[in-house]
Amino acid sequence: MAGASLLTLLDDISVILDDVSVMTKVAAKKTAGVLGDDLALNAEQVTGVKANRELPVVWAVAKGSFINKLILVPAALLISAIYPPLVTFLLMCGGLFLVYEGAEKVIHRFWPHALPHDEEQNARRKANADETVDLVAFEKEKIKGAIRTDFILSAEIIVIALGATASATLLERSLVLSILAIGITIGIYGLVAGIVKIDDAGLHLMEQESTFKQKVGKVMFAAAPKLMKFLSIAGTLAMFLVGGGILVHGIGFLHHGVEDIAHLTGIFEGVTTTVLNGVIGFIIGAAVVALLTIIDKVRGKDDKASSTH
Repeated sequence: MAGASLLTLLDDISVILDDVSVMTKVAAKKTAGVLGDDLALNAEQVTGVKANRELPVVWAVAKGSFINKLILVPAALLISAIYPPLVTFLLMCGGLFLVYEGAEKVIHRFWPHALPHDEEQNARRKANADETVDLVAFEKEKIKGAIRTDFILSAEIIVIALGATASATLLERSLVLSILAIGITIGIYGLVAGIVKIDDAGLHLMEQESTFKQKVGKVMFAAAPKLMKFLSIAGTLAMFLVGGGILVHGIGFLHHGVEDIAHLTGIFEGVTTTVLNGVIGFIIGAAVVALLTIIDKVRGKDDKASSTH
């Protein structure tokens, strides 16, 4: 009897693991688009950091990402069991934050006089140029921002994974989300660490005796800044695509409007949907930036008026 019970238990475990494996693959495929955005955004977050501080910053953000997922996985399982609509609402808040941050970056880049002077960015540039300044204090703010962004992207990945495991048991869903969370974090930040050290690898190859290695090293060294610039642009675009996609999907009339317009473009329906999500994300983000800027100016005038009395 004991032997039969053990065999039954092992068979049940085997079935569960098979199901978890299949569902993890399905969930990974569904989150593939967000993973690309996640990679671009996280690589963009370490731009502007000195070479000898790149890996410590990546490691610090990776640790924050693990903590994010340690919070998000059980929270998502609990909320989806108690009140599923709350997951969508929280995701919408995250999407709004993403498009706001993206719009603020674009406006600071192309219309710097439209917003208050970015003192933090100027201070960071001066610190990078001054060898005597301890950059750890400046990096802390950058790391916090990267972890906040990671939290939103991680939340979307987990919600998508929850949708892919809707018919599964609680145990299976827990296993799938846990495996996905650990695998994604290791994969994304491992790639980010590799990307930010391409120039160092190129320099190392350039110092070798082999002519072939030297040529490869030169290509890598020359490509590194261009790759980082591309990832910086891609990371900002990802904020609009991901954030806009979340908001469009959560607002009924926008979702139907985008679907109707995209459907008219035939084979380009997927591309049209993505572009429209990004455009709507930028418009909403710019509106939020404008609203907050007006509020700050009104508050500033009120503070000045109260100080004169």
